[in-house]
Amino acid sequence: MLSNEDRAALLQAVTEAVVELQNATDAVDEAAAARLGVNRTDLRCLGILSAHAPITAGELAAATGLTPGAFTIALDRLERAGYTRRVRQAVDRRRVLVEPTPKARRAIAEIWDPIGQEAQAELAAYTTTELRLLHDFLQRGIELQRRHTARIRR
Repeated sequence: MLSNEDRAALLQAVTEAVVELQNATDAVDEAAAARLGVNRTDLRCLGILSAHAPITAGELAAATGLTPGAFTIALDRLERAGYTRRVRQAVDRRRVLVEPTPKARRAIAEIWDPIGQEAQAELAAYTTTELRLLHDFLQRGIELQRRHTARIRR
């Protein structure tokens, strides 16, 4: 059993590690945006598209949290860069889907596939119980960040 002092030190170490992880992730995103020749907002759009495409422009705008005007500008930039395209649905021509281009898919795979592969290898070392704990911790962290994003924006 840990003493109160040891537990406090462990809590501090975990908190510092989370901050370092966020900073390291931010550095990867910054390097990726520079490599792709886009800004961080555009990179966020590409990330959402990579995970959820094809989606409507409205759904993508909502997921980014951008205003309609800012989102349209970002989407236009991504189209000019050759990373996205708007596709009208055959059934309802008013409905426009946004999808990443093959160029975007290749670039995303080149940058993030090695990270994903290494992360999977790291995670394989954990027991099922530890993975459940990690998943719970991460889910709680995601919800905490979303709550505070909303708070800050208000």
